[in-house]
Amino acid sequence: MNYLVLGAGGTGGALGAFLSRGGKAVTLIARGEHLSAIRERGLRIIGPSDSFTAAPIAASDMEHYDGKPDVILVCVKGYSLEETVPFLRRITDDHTVVIPILNLYGTGERLQQQLPETLVTDGCIYVASEIRSPGCILMRGSILRVVFGPRLPEENRPALRQIETELNECGIQGILSENIQRDTMKKFSYISPQCACGIYYNITAGAMQHPGQYRDCFMDLVGEIVLLAKAMGITFDIDPVQYNLKIIDALDPKMTTSLQRDLERGGPSEIEGLVFAVLQMGDRCGAALPKYRQIAAELKRRGLGGPV
Repeated sequence: MNYLVLGAGGTGGALGAFLSRGGKAVTLIARGEHLSAIRERGLRIIGPSDSFTAAPIAASDMEHYDGKPDVILVCVKGYSLEETVPFLRRITDDHTVVIPILNLYGTGERLQQQLPETLVTDGCIYVASEIRSPGCILMRGSILRVVFGPRLPEENRPALRQIETELNECGIQGILSENIQRDTMKKFSYISPQCACGIYYNITAGAMQHPGQYRDCFMDLVGEIVLLAKAMGITFDIDPVQYNLKIIDALDPKMTTSLQRDLERGGPSEIEGLVFAVLQMGDRCGAALPKYRQIAAELKRRGLGGPV
């Protein structure tokens, strides 16, 4: 299958490089110095136990890409998603599979409304990675897992199983979910609390790896996502608190979330979708979320978002 990775940052860059090393036909959509470096030298991956350079690897910007991919992995930040829609409309048709891999919950359903002729699944990724320098992705952990799937049984098609197989052939743990709303909420129950706790206290993952107020805060936030999910009719197949503690404990202690790094740079961020949207979902389904409300009020006071 012909893959297009839309957004070659920490998430998309890692996926694209592994797909390329696995022999798949893949093109990266990037921009600026990062795009120039990938074209000149390939894409370097530096991991804790696996480092390599994917070269040569096809790369383009949105303006000059003229292909018709079979699979599009959308790996942009939530605040950039809307600007990709005209591009996606131009390069997709009824055979294309679009898999959004964003931190925000419910992205696939929203994007499907804007691409009615194309199958848009939901999806999420487990990876700790970031752009270290133009043309270089730093992975702070060995996990690279993509979970994806259609929201409705009638949307399933053989291509989805083929995508799962090809991801696994490339060293990416691909999982075609039978309950993608549950599984994307499971991921959200990890990333949203880590972001909220990390921003509130200005801490790295290491601070949440030891007993104390930071770990307790993370656990409380995960617990509130569990209550939110229950109010939305979503039942988890694991204990999210213990599941997410294992993920936190396996991270590089120096790791921060991309949201924290975006805020430090003073640019746009996903804080609305990762923190404030939780309260909006809670209000719609009647879930009381006191810890999220406390943190959101403080973040609003700091001028980082709102309303509460």
